[in-house]
Amino acid sequence: MKSRVLIALLLLILIAVAAGASRHRSSQAAQGQAGVFDYYLLTLSWSPEFCHSPAHAEKPECQSGHNGFVLHGLWPQYAQGYPEHCSNAPGLANPGEMADLMPDAGLVAHEWSTHGTCSGLDAESYFKLLRQAFTSVKIPARFAAPRENFSVAPQEVKSEFVKANPNFRNDDMTVSCGNNYLTAVSLCMTKDLKPTACQNLRDCRANVIRVPPVR
Repeated sequence: MKSRVLIALLLLILIAVAAGASRHRSSQAAQGQAGVFDYYLLTLSWSPEFCHSPAHAEKPECQSGHNGFVLHGLWPQYAQGYPEHCSNAPGLANPGEMADLMPDAGLVAHEWSTHGTCSGLDAESYFKLLRQAFTSVKIPARFAAPRENFSVAPQEVKSEFVKANPNFRNDDMTVSCGNNYLTAVSLCMTKDLKPTACQNLRDCRANVIRVPPVR
């Protein structure tokens, strides 16, 4: 009987320790400290699906309808969770210089204040790194500018990205979806932009997803 009580007490202690560690990690994510993170997440959103929503119809990237993957951001990540709003450092003096990759000045400002301030870099250096990360990734031909709707398995999306970028592996990226439509592909990179395995990120669980075409 005593041994059972002792085991039960030990289990309660372990649960309390685990809960405390979890709260600590959540606290890190909420507070954020510039330059303190584990890796970057380069996120490419699928513009045709983003622009399908009437709520986004007036967004600059949706006006032309000619975009496929649009650079969403380069996000500092923890092994679990992520930091946000790490400082009030000023953003780019001329957000328009990113218009060829991020066609919405509001998005540029948001990405800096929410994510870029956690990189430990000034705005000019951060967006230079963001551009370098984006241009280092080759978009598979099938996703360059499709003119017709098609369906594909999430794992096949990864396979095509790996084929176009042999330095990446399936574990170095995630595919996101909503209502069985492709919404984004994200690639995990070290602080010097080398491929690295993603950690504790949710992947699309659909067996097949639809990819709406570029207009």
